[in-house]
Amino acid sequence: MRIRGAGRKSVIAAILAISLAGCSGGAGTGSDAGNAPTSSEPAFNYTGAGPVTDQPDAKLSILGTNAWTTNVDLSTAAIVKKIESNAGVEVEWDLIPPQNYADAVNPRLAAGTGLPDIVYLPDQDQLMKYINSGLFIPLNELIDKYGVNLQKIYEQSPAVKASLTTPDGKIYYVPQQTLTKNYMPVFMINQRWLKKLGLNEPTTLDEFTAMLRKFKTDDPNGNGQADEIPLSMESKFIPMAFGPVFGLDLSNQFYADDQGKVHFSYYEPAYKEYLTYLNGLYKEGLLGVDYASTTSDQVTSRISQDLTGATFNFSWYMSMVYSPLYKDYNPAEPIFKGILPLKGPHGDQFYVGRTPVSGIFGITRDSKNPELAFRFLDYAVSEEAQTYYTWGIKDDTYTEENGVKTFTDKGKDNEYIQKLGIGPVNLPNIQSTDSADSVVAEWHAKLDKEMESYIREPFPFVYALPDEASVESMSMPDITTYVEEMNFKFISGDTSLDQFDSYIETLKKMNIEQVIAGRQAQYDRYKAAQQ
Repeated sequence: MRIRGAGRKSVIAAILAISLAGCSGGAGTGSDAGNAPTSSEPAFNYTGAGPVTDQPDAKLSILGTNAWTTNVDLSTAAIVKKIESNAGVEVEWDLIPPQNYADAVNPRLAAGTGLPDIVYLPDQDQLMKYINSGLFIPLNELIDKYGVNLQKIYEQSPAVKASLTTPDGKIYYVPQQTLTKNYMPVFMINQRWLKKLGLNEPTTLDEFTAMLRKFKTDDPNGNGQADEIPLSMESKFIPMAFGPVFGLDLSNQFYADDQGKVHFSYYEPAYKEYLTYLNGLYKEGLLGVDYASTTSDQVTSRISQDLTGATFNFSWYMSMVYSPLYKDYNPAEPIFKGILPLKGPHGDQFYVGRTPVSGIFGITRDSKNPELAFRFLDYAVSEEAQTYYTWGIKDDTYTEENGVKTFTDKGKDNEYIQKLGIGPVNLPNIQSTDSADSVVAEWHAKLDKEMESYIREPFPFVYALPDEASVESMSMPDITTYVEEMNFKFISGDTSLDQFDSYIETLKKMNIEQVIAGRQAQYDRYKAAQQ
């Protein structure tokens, strides 16, 4: 068994497990794509709870990601071992750090031989590359026969089923699910700076800009030096932060409007307004010259030194990371607090949520016992298993009284619960709002519920037909590279916004309209699948 460590330590990875090619041929063209192979295992009455087999010494092999932290081995973590024990299955884990998972796994999938029973996919196979190669078996018959818990998920979340259903009606993967409306990335403002300058929380883009100017010039940290950095965030969050103000979903690139028409955000007139605004911030020094290379550690350091007044990150950070950086922080009073989305020049006011499917597990054609593999995955998405993933172990990390769970001191100890395997990324876990509510500050949980109505669903995950996949695989890599290059040039002023029409024409020549047409067809199929 190969187990390797991984990079960063994060509360988010522990509690919420917040983790992130071309093809040809038709769906189901692989050698084993038509029907799931049968098993020689005697009939077993699986009820959706453990155990999932009555065979002694039942074993499965699973290839997946290890924890984000360097000192946690999920193959031996107590929560993961509890799932194995309850299922009555011994798992041979092959776990690889998430940071280089795709690089390590893609060659093995390309070879297509000697694969374990279950594989966590390095991507969501939107172009059906792995499906078409016949690496993974269809699960429809197994879902009908054994999918006690999966069928509940599909009933509760039709969008999940619609996303995972191929155009010919087959389902190949078991989902790992994320929060979609709660604890999303939001703007956060230093409340002490606002109070010192006599400012209210900004509600519009103009008010936000005026606030940044005050942060830059009026010495809100009170040290008598012009050292304030009004706005500081990782570059990856900039499109997520400011795109919605102009009605765009730049982080997911595509979006569907209220009439169901699909758009490519970087090909819209409003994108020029977005660029114009950010170029203005850049010129005024409100968006730092190092904005494109700013790291998470730099943001945290600036906040800890009281140098930054505004940022944008997952909501979790406001009471769990940023506010506690201040030694005199009182958990009852926020220091860095999220605000409602800014109202834009055309009345847009929303934050972008997340797609419910954050990862997928497939059963390979090499599996000697696909029924056992499926029952294990189905148990792994049960409510019983989810309680382990999000709360840990009863009477150790949480207590329960009259149906209400509460974290113990151990449960609130980040290092302890990480080593326990909370939110294990090597299993199809589902994130929990209840457990997050229980551990954040009371004001934070209340604010999260207020934010919920402002969260807009992103463009859904939908499988592409062969012709759509062909266009995307040929065009989108170059389009994405070009868009990223021009984005920086427009914001920094290296290229004048007078050249925006030329930029649009270049995208048109790069076949963006054909890509949009394919996405439109996918979106239409997705909506039809929910009828």
